[in-house]
Amino acid sequence: MDEEIRCSVAMATYNGELYIAQQIESVLNNMSVNDELVISDDGSTDDTRKIVQQYMESDKRIKLIDGPGKCAIKNFEKVLQNVKGRVVFLCDQDDIWAEDKIKTVLSVLQGDVSLVMHDATVIEEENVVFPSFMRHRGSKRGFCHNILKNSYIGCCMAFRRELLDYILPFPENICMHDQWIGLINELIGESRFVEDKLIQYRRHGNNASPMTGKSTQEKIKNRWNMLTAVNKRMKTMKRQRGKS
Repeated sequence: MDEEIRCSVAMATYNGELYIAQQIESVLNNMSVNDELVISDDGSTDDTRKIVQQYMESDKRIKLIDGPGKCAIKNFEKVLQNVKGRVVFLCDQDDIWAEDKIKTVLSVLQGDVSLVMHDATVIEEENVVFPSFMRHRGSKRGFCHNILKNSYIGCCMAFRRELLDYILPFPENICMHDQWIGLINELIGESRFVEDKLIQYRRHGNNASPMTGKSTQEKIKNRWNMLTAVNKRMKTMKRQRGKS
């Protein structure tokens, strides 16, 4: 690992021209000279790549890679395979970071804490929909709780690089990569939930992860798939540790 990279911001993009400039600005305002912003673009047909490339001309901390052209989960997997920082921040293309997000998260990510989940203000257009995502969602730690009702949302998560060894590659049949990351960390690490609202979480018609509910049948299927995937991964990691 490149020890000079303190934090990696892992952003997945696809046709995000409307909001990505504002998001990049808010991310760069958080970053030190020893941080990086890695963007995996999944074949945008609008001006997303052009906007990113314009920022790259004046800021060498930004790196643009080609996504797999499959789905948001696989695009996040691709960007996570290319980060170098000791701490990894997941990042959507359309939110707005608070100026002290990285500083605040790093102050919490101490000792045994391996993953931080912070709160967010949910907005639509410029209107506040939910003042607190965590309060609206009933967010809290715990493996069983987060199988039944997921609290983990990628844009509000940061974790130590070591977690990548457990979460990558993402299983093929999971419906949410952020829930997967959170659940794995519940089993092998220490999660910390903080009430600081460190992003404006933007909702609009093109969000990759809608907040609307799924049918009971879909929920049961998704939970079973997630449990099966977690169990398989933990068994694999146990076998690998036994061989080392």
